[in-house]
Order: sequence, then structure tokens, then C-alpha cells
Amino acid sequence: MSGRAIDGTGDDAPRASAGSSHPLGPARRGEAMWADDMEFYGDETSVEHDAPSAEHTLQSDDPAHRQGCRVAAESALGYRARLGEVTQAVIASCTGDECHTHLGFEPIPSRQSLVEAIGLMRELLFPGFFSRGRIDPVTFRYSLGQTTASLFDLLSDQITRSIRHDCFRYERACTDCEHRGFQLALDLLESIPEIRRLLATDIRATFEGDPAARDTDEIVFSYPGIQATAVYRVAHRLHELGVPMLPRMMTEYAHTITGIDIHPGAEIDEGFVIDHGTGVVIGETTTIGKNVRIYQGVTLGALSLPHDAGDRFRGKKRHPTVENHVIIYAGATILGGETVIGARSVIGGCVWLTESVPPDTTVLMETPRLIKKTTSAETSSTSGGA
Repeated sequence: MSGRAIDGTGDDAPRASAGSSHPLGPARRGEAMWADDMEFYGDETSVEHDAPSAEHTLQSDDPAHRQGCRVAAESALGYRARLGEVTQAVIASCTGDECHTHLGFEPIPSRQSLVEAIGLMRELLFPGFFSRGRIDPVTFRYSLGQTTASLFDLLSDQITRSIRHDCFRYERACTDCEHRGFQLALDLLESIPEIRRLLATDIRATFEGDPAARDTDEIVFSYPGIQATAVYRVAHRLHELGVPMLPRMMTEYAHTITGIDIHPGAEIDEGFVIDHGTGVVIGETTTIGKNVRIYQGVTLGALSLPHDAGDRFRGKKRHPTVENHVIIYAGATILGGETVIGARSVIGGCVWLTESVPPDTTVLMETPRLIKKTTSAETSSTSGGA
């Protein structure tokens, strides 16, 4: 199993110069990569290029050729002249109900800033693994102090923006959003030791159950299940604190990177393992006990809902409960708020469940009937000669 670093600050990311605690910006990274290419291939920009051929010169001087260029240029101007009309139509369509806009003067949460905050949080959760500069016993305290301060500034600003967004959008009374932003950012930072403890149980459970893992470092660096779970545990804490919008933005970002979709409202206990992970879906009101292991393609979802389900079922239990020490194999689908998977049960691959399972139960699909066809030698030689 392998996965990519969530925020691109892993070993494969461009590094800052020695002594710097910040990564190169996009432009500087481009310059650095360009310099590396020059060193590897040699500077070919100084090579003298051949002079234009006589045929090319004659073609450029040809009046018919120049006339064709003028026609092409005038044609392009004609298309561009229509852009004003097209732009007006685009602007006019923004006034309708079908256009989702945010044209107010109040700033909204920034996805780019939130991604940066996820990277900083990961530096605090796993010191030394994803840090932007080298950390040793001498620099440890100073490095984490700077990271904590930077993360506080980012989080408090984004939390303030998300609260203010709701106040303006829903015309709510002022709740002193800036003060709440500072306090909630501190509350989250104070939760880091507990979040790290939970993640340690997830990593240990992953290592103990996966013979392909050489060590826990490999799991921290590369396993998408741990990456998605780490973002979920931070987002879940923000969800508990009542921060709007940001928790879902965080887990959906992790979803785009890992293919694992965990709603921040789900309740997941310690020792949680997502093996491989691609295609896993865990719904908002799911409850998962201790030491649960699930494989790729597992869905813990809701039953089919009517078109007006948003208002009728919002905030109600719609997703299953999975008790302690359960294993759910690849492709299994478990649906419904009243569905409970009893402790120590095993749910086989591709099983579809909408009803509860008592503890210590194994649920398997009936073995399918396989159809095997043998290709005759005569057929093989005939088709192989084509």
C-alpha cells in the first residue's frame, strides 16, 4: 500500500535552501527545477541556432503569405470582439437563483489556507516526519513553537471567517466571531496531545495487522488510511467545537487526495484501521467502536432517501453502528441508522446489509458458481495466426 503526502510537504516535495524554514514559492521552485535541469543536461541555451532557411525567408517575403496572415489576424479579432457580449451574458446570469455566488464584502474561508493549516497540523502531530526543515534535539522546541504559532494564526483567521460567513448568510446576531476564532483555535491546539494519542493507536493497529508494513515509519509516511484518519480526527474535533464549514472542507480535501471519504461528524474510536482505503465511505452519523478494521470499497451509508430528505432527516441517525473488534472486508455495503454490527463480527467482501448482525457473527456471500471455458488448441492456433 502506498499514498501521497496530503499537502505536498513530504520527501518528494521541493526543499528550501539550507538554513531556511520555509519551502520555495512556486516561482522559486520553477527556477530551482530549471537550474537542476541545466546542471543535468548541460546549458543548451548558449548553442547557436541555425539561421532561417532560404525557403523560409522567401515564404515570409511572399505577398500572398503576408495577406493570409492578415486575414487570420482579422478573423481572430472578430471572435474576440464577441467577448464583450458573452461576458455580459455571464454577468447577467449571476443574478438568478441558479447561480451560486459569494459577492459580499466579507471574506470567506480560503481552501488554500486550510490546506496549509493541514500541513502545519501534520507537522505537530508527527514531529520530524513532514517538517519543512530538519528537526533535531537542539531545534525541536523552537521548530514546534514556530509551527504552533503559525498554525494558530491560520486557524483563528479561518475559523473567524467561517463563523462570520454563517452570520452574514443566515442573518444571525453578532457572536463576537473574532474572539471565538481565537478561542476555538486554542481549543483545537490543546487537543493535539489527545489526537496524537488516538493516531498512535491507529498506527499500532495498522502495523500489527499488516505484514506488508516494514515499520511504523512507513505507515506514517505513506499509508492513505492514516493520512485520511489524521485529517478526520482533527476535523472531528473542530466539528465537536461547533466550527462551521471548515471540518467538511478538511475531510473533503483528504478525500480528493486519498480516495477515502470520512464525514467529520462520524464517531470513530481508537485503534481504527483503513486498509488500502480507496473508495471507503463513512457517513455523518456512523458510530465505530474500538479496534475496527475495514478494507477498500466499504460503504457505511444511509438507506435511499426521498428528494426532500435534507430537511426531514438532517441531524437524525441515518448510518450504521459498528461495535468493537469488527472486520469488514472489501466492497461490503452496510446501510441504515438502525443497522448494528455486533462486536467481534466479520463481514465478508461484497456483502450488502440493511439489517443488524448479532455479536460474534460471520456474514458471507454464498460462493458463486464459476464458469470455466477451455480454449481448444485448434482454436488457439487459428486465432493466433491472425
